[in-house]
Amino acid sequence: MRYYTLKHKGIAHVAAVKDADSKRAYILRAYKTMNVLLLKGHDGSIPGLSEAVDISDPGVEILSPIPHPRQDVICLGINYADHAKEAESFDKGAFTKDKADPIFFSKRVNYSQGTGAVIPMHSDICDSLDYETELGVIIGRAAYRVSAEDAMDYVFGYTIVNDVSARNLQTRHKQWYFGKSLDGFTPMGPCIVSKDELPGVPELDIRTYVNGELRQSSNTSYLITGIPEIIEILSQGMTLEPGTVIATGTPSGVGMGMNPPRFLENGDEIVSEIEGIGRLTNIVSDMPI
Repeated sequence: MRYYTLKHKGIAHVAAVKDADSKRAYILRAYKTMNVLLLKGHDGSIPGLSEAVDISDPGVEILSPIPHPRQDVICLGINYADHAKEAESFDKGAFTKDKADPIFFSKRVNYSQGTGAVIPMHSDICDSLDYETELGVIIGRAAYRVSAEDAMDYVFGYTIVNDVSARNLQTRHKQWYFGKSLDGFTPMGPCIVSKDELPGVPELDIRTYVNGELRQSSNTSYLITGIPEIIEILSQGMTLEPGTVIATGTPSGVGMGMNPPRFLENGDEIVSEIEGIGRLTNIVSDMPI
């Protein structure tokens, strides 16, 4: 099952699509928001007489599946070995990872925009806008002191996260929080794919295109700290509530890793693509939000 937040006739709805090839989305009126669905759970059934809409219709806007996450998004830094090398070459002091333990940080998300929406440049304070395509893991059950062996039982599904970053702010401040948390810096989508469509610990091709140029190309099997281990580590001391979003890290190919660095400019199109989930497309804009 694929879960969307759609705007239809000016109203946002939670909707479900039965399979990847279908464009027919059924509005789930029992759930006011995706957060409510994640808290209550969903068995994959479609209620009788459910209203259906065509997600390819120009009158239907695909929003972020979780426009307003209940908590900050939990992120992993330097979680692909090749990205660790390129990040350290850009700024050794800010990005050197000298321990085996994972690096966790968070992103404030006042609003997550969906596919087709703009990414604001914040050019008054940001001179080095960058992209990071990441697999987003959505928690579906309260997880506390969960073992790696049982961790996947607590996953609801997966989405695509673009961990947009202001590199000058990220490297200027001791913590990465500010440079990762500007308004509009967490596009997600286009949907949440339930874990039954991607069974086990998924190994998915992950790519980023900027204006049609392939920049990132890897596979989630190369995560240094895998999904079960991430959930185990975090849940030893904190409860991961339903609806928690974990961005698992990005592979090499980001703008700061190029020689010379190639940061995003006004009008650039970023396509974040993950096998089995789809494409998240956003346009950079210097217009105020």
